[in-house]
Amino acid sequence: MQKETDITRNIRIIEFLKSELLTSVASLFQILLKGTKASRDALLDILANLILVTYLLGKRLGIQYSVIDSKIMDKIKIGMLEGHETEKWYGDLSDLSEYLQKH
Repeated sequence: MQKETDITRNIRIIEFLKSELLTSVASLFQILLKGTKASRDALLDILANLILVTYLLGKRLGIQYSVIDSKIMDKIKIGMLEGHETEKWYGDLSDLSEYLQKH
């Protein structure tokens, strides 16, 4: 009975986190649509929530935080090698790689 309860709880939290992720994406789109009227604090809150919920969802799906971090670094390296637009135009991937390596 306990195992069934744990499985049910895990499924419910996964569904909750998926909903949170979609809500945050929708909020991001809405705040960007407002343009300069958008509060920096509100934007920061949404972006932080997207990252937080993504990590928590990964954990509930059996993926350790360190594995997510490693995959992010892999994607950054690939983007740098393939000349991703944000890297070509602004060097954002190099900046992010340097930041993540320091922390």
